[in-house]
Amino acid sequence: MKKPKQPAPAHPEERDEFLADKLVDLALDLRGIELYATLPEPMKKQQSEARKLINKCLQQKRERVFDEALERTLEEDPAAHRALRAQLEELSGTLVQRRDDGPDLEVNAFVIPMFVHTTGGLREDECFQDDAAFDALRDSIQEGGLESRRASVVLVAHAYHPDELERIGFAALSEMVREALEAMTRKKGTAAQAIAASMRGWPPHAFAPEDNAVELRFLLGFALKTLDDPFYQIPEKEAAADRYFSQRAERFRAWSQCHADVLQRCLVAPGREAQIDCLYQDLFHGGLATGLNEYAMLDVLAELRRQLEAQGVEAAALKAIVGPTEADDGAILRVSLVTADEAQVAAADKPVVLGDDVRAAAEEVCDALDALGVRAFGIAREFDTDGNPVGVRPYTPR
Repeated sequence: MKKPKQPAPAHPEERDEFLADKLVDLALDLRGIELYATLPEPMKKQQSEARKLINKCLQQKRERVFDEALERTLEEDPAAHRALRAQLEELSGTLVQRRDDGPDLEVNAFVIPMFVHTTGGLREDECFQDDAAFDALRDSIQEGGLESRRASVVLVAHAYHPDELERIGFAALSEMVREALEAMTRKKGTAAQAIAASMRGWPPHAFAPEDNAVELRFLLGFALKTLDDPFYQIPEKEAAADRYFSQRAERFRAWSQCHADVLQRCLVAPGREAQIDCLYQDLFHGGLATGLNEYAMLDVLAELRRQLEAQGVEAAALKAIVGPTEADDGAILRVSLVTADEAQVAAADKPVVLGDDVRAAAEEVCDALDALGVRAFGIAREFDTDGNPVGVRPYTPR
């Protein structure tokens, strides 16, 4: 008697679609919920199910599942998209190891975005050639109070170009965190293939030798700590929590000032100079988003300033109107500087992260334009296909 044939295994694409369906449904259930909010029992169960599914896909490196779920939630419900993205960002960049013989461990990936000012631009082959400077930089992360002295810290000897970090998917980042955990907990050296693969190299730049260049680069590191380390315990009361984060910010400012020389030795060859403005240390996705956003803002301000100088017009005499408009590759924010009779004098566009709060992004641009000297602001509901602002409401910078 012949054995009945087993059904053929599902095609990988069908399996990906099935998992993406589940993620979308869970994200819709969790929309509008803050990442660390206290949840009722039914919501806790749904969040736990979502996190288990995400961790499963991370371990199996199912990046296509995340891509499809994010794309679909963006189309169906932006709030669900933001909820799903927040879960993916946290779980891919952080790993908790439960232990029976001691306190539980947590390792996470962090970045420090930097604006690097040089003459002629950075050269990748000059970076991290000074071993003593790199050792001093790595040690300074704990000595300067950015991480606990009880923690273990690994710093990657590479200045990451934004393109390199943006190409690191959720599954790849999760694998990098696992490699860092193994490196910091095992006595024998371990291969770090995912971390090595993340250093793809910089794209070519077009700076002439005499150009004043401003470039965005990132330091990438991993911190291993016990979950009961007091250094990382955020107070529950709001006033105490505000003091906690204020003290962290002050330590970072002091660190960036005290170690400017070490950073320069890591990024440029002897005889060259660099001015390095460090933004803030943050977890991987938060720091990447901050760096990209601030760099895009610098581009907008520089372009508007260039146009105003070319026409000999003072920013204080103009009104800024900011609002979304459609582009071939997604939404952008249009920034239009106009005269009292609505004649446009200068304009620039700023990318918007898909799924982000467009109103909040427009307010942020207005706040930055205040530093340019603009004194009157309006936020448009949109710019139409002819480039005209629609539904403009006045705005006062914070």
